[in-house]
This record gives sequence, structure tokens and C-alpha cells, in this order.
Amino acid sequence: MQVCSCRQTEVSRSLYEHLYRVSNLDAFREMTFDNFKLQGRMGLGDNQVDSLRTAQSQAVQFARSLQGWLVFTGTYGCGKTHLAAAIANSAVALNVPTLFLTVPDLLDWLRFSYDSTETSFEARFEEIRNIELLVLDDLGTQNATPWAEEKLYQIINYRYVNRMPLVVTTNVDLDLLDGRIRSRLQDPDLVSLVKISAPDFRAPIKDQVESQISALYLHNDHTFGNFSLREPEKLPAEEQQSLVKAFRAAQQYAEDPHGWLVLMGTYASGKTHLAAAIGNYRAAHGEEPILVSVPDLLDHLRATFSPSSTVSYDNLFRQVRNCSLLILDDLGTQSAKPWALEKLYQILNHRYDAHLPTVITTASTLEEIDPRIRSRLLDKRVCDIYLIRAPAYLSHTNGGQKTRRTPTRRSTAK
Repeated sequence: MQVCSCRQTEVSRSLYEHLYRVSNLDAFREMTFDNFKLQGRMGLGDNQVDSLRTAQSQAVQFARSLQGWLVFTGTYGCGKTHLAAAIANSAVALNVPTLFLTVPDLLDWLRFSYDSTETSFEARFEEIRNIELLVLDDLGTQNATPWAEEKLYQIINYRYVNRMPLVVTTNVDLDLLDGRIRSRLQDPDLVSLVKISAPDFRAPIKDQVESQISALYLHNDHTFGNFSLREPEKLPAEEQQSLVKAFRAAQQYAEDPHGWLVLMGTYASGKTHLAAAIGNYRAAHGEEPILVSVPDLLDHLRATFSPSSTVSYDNLFRQVRNCSLLILDDLGTQSAKPWALEKLYQILNHRYDAHLPTVITTASTLEEIDPRIRSRLLDKRVCDIYLIRAPAYLSHTNGGQKTRRTPTRRSTAK
């Protein structure tokens, strides 16, 4: 039997609406490739725009072929859900049976089927596993009970074994997911993994930055352009030369961060200004560097143990350990308690082994630094050390004459 040509349009529209209802896409009907904005707000860096452009291109290609898996990662509001919904909308428009569900909703849908008189759990579970296109939004936000993890794994593994198309979005580090699921999401033969580095387009830039551990926004006026080489002070040649060398090294590092850069010297000698200038330069290119003083970092980690904390220790620890550029200010001023030293060593040792770009400032001598960390700082294959021999920067006047701010300690590192 065939539908009469006079009713073809009506039947097609009815099927289209049915697929929308089944796919849970009513709320995302307006999310298409045509209205996806590569720049959700002003001020995005080139790398952030490029990540959005790449994600859009990958989504369009996937929608055309519906082959393999596509996994979007990135923070809240960066555009992951829009692209996933655009793929689902495109598929439904082609009459492809599609389910678009947030992972918590999917699990609730399964739980409710135990008490449903209309659909059995088994029937609903099979429908999810076998739907032609499955889109799972917000993987990792579900309640991680053993039952939930098991059901989710069974669905994903079934589609993995049968090579059925799947789209996933997540804002959590893949390392935090169930190991069985993570291994399947990282299979390069099946999965295209796309990271969107753009921030939340719904949040003002200042709020976005202030919500993170990084204190870089407090130093947003520290640039290479306004860094003083202090020529009017007529510093001794050795002190002046050390300042110029550190300045040029910081500029070169900012252009292409590789390895570690350590800036040593007395307080107020310019170390933090140069470190923040590196961070601001990279942020302008779309990266998300973390600048934090070592004592503050340890306080943030301790605070996660509070019952009222909304941030998990594991998540924060991984964020710091794996960020694209970590700037640790004032190494050596932290508490010398075993817990603090161990956490700091774990972070730096991981970045040392993984060759992750790291900038460190310290007023301590090398001899005063924990031996395990010192041994990594002395590895010339990874780390470059610059000692600023200039004294504390001129900061105020006394009777019309400029005076130096008295340093509490001078570094004697070579």
C-alpha cells in the first residue's frame, strides 16, 4: 500500500511532528546550523572562534552521513547543545527516527517505566538502544548510582558494538566518567572528539572569569606594553640586564609556551607582572590560563572538603593539574605542612611528566624549595630560570624623592 499523492504532504507533516514529540526536541526546535553563532559575544579569542568553527563543521558533516560517533566537550553555554540539537533537527527533517535526551532525563524516563501501564521498561530500554540516531546531552551530570551507571553503559556499549550513530555532549573531564564508557568515547576508529574552548556566551566576561579559580582578572592591566624596565632608576648594569633578560624571556614564552619558565627575585621586582602579562597574552589568543598564588590554590583545595562546597576536590584538582597554562605565583610562601607540600608536588610532578606549560614565580632561593620540586626546576631540558636581581620597584615618594619599597627578603639563587 502507498499513500495517495493528495495526502502525501499531510502524512509527511504528521510523521515529522511525531518524530519531534518522540525525540523530545520541541524545546530545541529553533536550534539549527543556520542560526549557530560562531561568536556568541564580543571578545572571543582566535582559538575560541576556531574551536566553534571546527565544531560546527564536524556537526554538519556528521548530520550528512550519520556515521560513527561525535562527542562535544566544553563548558556550560559554549554551544555544545545547540550543535547536538541541530544534528537531531536535521535528522528528524529527513524522517530519521531520533531521540534527543539529557542523560538525567533518559534515566528518569527509564525509572518511570517501571510504574507505567503504557510502556514496559524492557520496551523503552530497547527503543533507546535501537533508535536510529541517539543524542545524549549533558553526560556526566547524572546521579552516579550503580544502577544508573550500569544502564547507561549498557546503552552506550550496545551502540558501540553495533556501530550505531551517537552524539554526546559533556562538560566534565572525560577522566571523571565511568572507565568503561570513557574507553568507548575515546576510540579513534569510531569517535570524533571535538573540544569547544569558547566560554559561556550567556554570561558576562567578568562573571565568567570570576567564577573560576584563576585570579588573572585581577591582573588584567599587567601587559608587556606597560612593564617598566626601570631605566630612570639607573640600576647597576647587572641588575638592569637581569630585568631585560627576564622581560625578553617572558615575551618569547608568551608567543609559544613550551616547558616551564621560572622567574625568581625579591618581592615587587616585577615577577608577577611578567607572569600575568604572559597569561593575559595567551587569554587574548583564546586560551584559558589559570593564574593563582600557591597559598590561594591550597586554600581552594582545602575548601572543597567543606560539606557546603559546591565544587568537588577531584574536579578542581584535575582542572589545575591539566589546564593548558598554569601560572603559580609566590611559590614558597605556602604552608609547609606535609599535606600542602604533597598536593603541590603532585600537581607539578604531573605537569612535569606531561610537559605542560607552567610559569612559576618565587622569592625563595632554590635551596629553600622542596627538594622534589627543586629537582624538576633544575632540569634544563624542561625549565628555564631567570633571576631578577633588581631590588623592589620604586613605589612611593617621600618629600618629593622616590624611595624603594624595602624587600622582606632577597633571593640568592644563581
